[in-house]
Amino acid sequence: MIENIFPVAVKKFENGLKTENLIKKQDLQIGLAETKVAQFSEGGYVILDFGKEMNGGVRILTFQATNVKTRIRFGESLTESCSNLGGEKNATNDHALRDFFVNLHDYSDMTFSNSGFRFVRLDFDGDILIKSVVAVNHILNKKTIYTYTGNDKQIKQIFDVAKRTVDLCAGQEFLWDGVKRDRLVWIGDMHPEMLALVAMYGRLPVIEKSLDFIRKQTPLPRWMNNIPMYSMWWIIILADYYELVGAKAFVKKQLNYLIKLVDQLHSSVSEDGTLNYPFYFVDWPTSHQPDEKHGVRAINIFAMKKAIFLFDEFECDSSKAQETLNRLLKQEMKVQKSKQVAGLKYFAVGLDSSDKELLVNGGAKGMSTFMSYYILKAVASYDKKAAIEMMKEYYGAMLDKGATTFWEDFDVEWAKETCRIDEFPKATEKDIHGDFGAYCYKGFRHSLCHGWSAGVIKFIQEECE
Repeated sequence: MIENIFPVAVKKFENGLKTENLIKKQDLQIGLAETKVAQFSEGGYVILDFGKEMNGGVRILTFQATNVKTRIRFGESLTESCSNLGGEKNATNDHALRDFFVNLHDYSDMTFSNSGFRFVRLDFDGDILIKSVVAVNHILNKKTIYTYTGNDKQIKQIFDVAKRTVDLCAGQEFLWDGVKRDRLVWIGDMHPEMLALVAMYGRLPVIEKSLDFIRKQTPLPRWMNNIPMYSMWWIIILADYYELVGAKAFVKKQLNYLIKLVDQLHSSVSEDGTLNYPFYFVDWPTSHQPDEKHGVRAINIFAMKKAIFLFDEFECDSSKAQETLNRLLKQEMKVQKSKQVAGLKYFAVGLDSSDKELLVNGGAKGMSTFMSYYILKAVASYDKKAAIEMMKEYYGAMLDKGATTFWEDFDVEWAKETCRIDEFPKATEKDIHGDFGAYCYKGFRHSLCHGWSAGVIKFIQEECE
């Protein structure tokens, strides 16, 4: 669905008059006798707040202007909307343009960009009269079969924000992991998104189209998204999707590829269980850390169990998958410090006492948004109360910082002495968006609407009702 959303507030402006007209709902049509307009002179600017994260662009209805050069800057946070490209805080135009110049003219109605944002800043190099500036938002619009119905207000808020997160990421033809950056189907990121969407809506074309697309894009022996573990995640997604919704004819179309993919995975595991992949990846926080290979082994075991399930369901030979699983189980996983890997280990082989201690140590410290479902489910297997408190601590800290969608990553330590995303930092505060992040998501490149963070919806459905 496409929505036209009016801003809810003018956060700041200069060299402007009657800016309050920009938050008034008006007919989205330019006329010759407009009276409710905002006026700006050369050097003027305005920052608009749309109240929540959006997925799309901005539609500007200009009443009077003579080729006025206008800089448009989108921001998932207020500070990002005022940033310049590059610099210490790493503002970018990577993939989805969010900082550029356009020329605005009399009686025009034009839509610009396709990105993720909550705030828009417009800077003008000449005199201009503007009737309306609205967000053009793409969001999934489908009747839910599940929503949280419990009495805990914080859990309800977490559910609602997670829902908006994944609804935005599923708002167009294919399922994206985030709405601000690239437009790829990152299949290794999709499992928690799929769990969230299926929990709320059941069978969905956007999931099947995305699974189909990445298979067609990845002729063997290539790995999906060029990452071996992402091909494993494809198997896990396919099997769980089938178990949850059926879709037998759809899954049957994937079987020939699945059989060959399992053969390829089998050839990548030695008889003694040694992994022989070109590289190893679980998620960014575990990248090049001691637990990384254990995490890969856990994903590999998880995938082989799911492949065996599918082969048995469709009466295919599962011996190669079983042999690969037997090999993988020959070597132990000794998790040292990664809650993410311990969470995956729960789904692969179960937990030992040291894993259980690691998972609850420090509460939400060490959690990541991508792996939140696996961590929380692992903890809930032996201490449901602790798991729910960890969820509240972790996701609640993002809510306290103004999140209207959940983020690519988050460390609860970031919440100390930092501003909200809808505020400028005070002298004693750091910028929660621009001053944090790591790996590929440093500073303002960090996505504040990432579908993988919505796996918490499935956890709420299973553990919080």
